[in-house]
Amino acid sequence: MNPTSFHATISLSNGVQMPMLGLGTWQTPDGETASQAVRWAIELGYRHIDTAAIYGNEKGVGEGVRSSGVKREKIFVTTKVWNDAQRAGYDAVLSAFDESLARLQFDYVDLYLVHWPVKGKYKEAWRAMEKIYADGRAKAIGVSNFLQHHLDDLLPDAQIVPQVDQIELHPWLQQKSLTEYSVKHRIVQTAWSPLMQGKIDDVPELKRIARQYGKSAAQVALRWNIQHGIVTIPKSVRRERIAENANLEDFVLTSEDMQTIDGLDSHKRLGADPDNFSF
Repeated sequence: MNPTSFHATISLSNGVQMPMLGLGTWQTPDGETASQAVRWAIELGYRHIDTAAIYGNEKGVGEGVRSSGVKREKIFVTTKVWNDAQRAGYDAVLSAFDESLARLQFDYVDLYLVHWPVKGKYKEAWRAMEKIYADGRAKAIGVSNFLQHHLDDLLPDAQIVPQVDQIELHPWLQQKSLTEYSVKHRIVQTAWSPLMQGKIDDVPELKRIARQYGKSAAQVALRWNIQHGIVTIPKSVRRERIAENANLEDFVLTSEDMQTIDGLDSHKRLGADPDNFSF
């Protein structure tokens, strides 16, 4: 992996190459808004698009990929199974995957994730994920929002160790012990809300570092993630912001700057707690 390259990838445990930088689509409206954002991203060089069933925009995302002019196999697409399917059981997870494929109008996805660790249900959901993977309809499978104790509970019964764990991760919430655990088990982490849901400019240390490089605080935060070997998926529907988020190749943070950002961890969640959610 060359962390200075916009096209850097990281190897999953099964050898699949996952692009380090992707376009997130949470809260992106379906239809033309989603498809246009995806087309812009691909035009600008992105090769990784992240969506989910609950986002309600898989149809637009799929249209954006198909109309981009870039071959499907060149684009890494992630989607996720929602909690209602988990609660309904094994067959419902399989059906939910079929429905996601139908909305995307794809024959496969590159990565399929269990979106949240629904208590008492995620092990059965994982069996369905393993079936999807064995059938070749997902090139990789993983989880999202799983903490160490969820993984400790899952792994003894799993035939396949999750290849990815997508978690809330940003300068205020770094989850360092979970990162160490993931490295030990060859689970690649993806950071959601890497720009802290718009609060990135509230961090003076990031703004100070950004001025040194002639960059934005957002670019510094994304660069920090990538230099730590963490995949990152900033969301935007504005072409100029999508372009800015990708403009990370012409600078590398020093070890001192990395340590400064590492020191900002305050264990502050901006999203839901994986141990306490009701949706």
